[in-house]
Amino acid sequence: MGYSRAVRVGNLIEVAGTTAVDERGEVVGPDDPYLQAKYALGKIGRALVEAGAGFENVIRTRMFVTDIARWEEVGRAHGEVFHEIRPAATLVQVASLVRSDLLVEIEATAVVPEGTL
Repeated sequence: MGYSRAVRVGNLIEVAGTTAVDERGEVVGPDDPYLQAKYALGKIGRALVEAGAGFENVIRTRMFVTDIARWEEVGRAHGEVFHEIRPAATLVQVASLVRSDLLVEIEATAVVPEGTL
C-alpha cells in the first residue's frame, strides 16, 4: 500500500486510487485530510514520473473523502499542486475507504504528447 500504481496505454496514463499509506503500512497524517491529500498527491507525482509524465500532464483528478465537511482541506492540497494546471476535478464523499484511518483517496488521469516515452 506504500506505492501508487500507474498504467500507461499509448499516451494515456491512469493512476490508481492513492492513499496516505507509507512504505511501512502506516497512515501519514492521521485525522488530517490535508496531510493525507498532500502525501497521496506526492505518491501520484512519483507514479506519473515513472510512467513518463508529470503533474502538468494531468487532465482529471477524482478525490474520495470520508467527511465532505472537510473538503476545503483536501481542496487546498489539490490546489497547491494543480493551481496552474487546473485539471477537471471531482470530489465526492464515500461511506468509508479500505481502512478506517484513511480519510482521502485520489485518482489521476494524464495524457502525454504523442511519441513521448
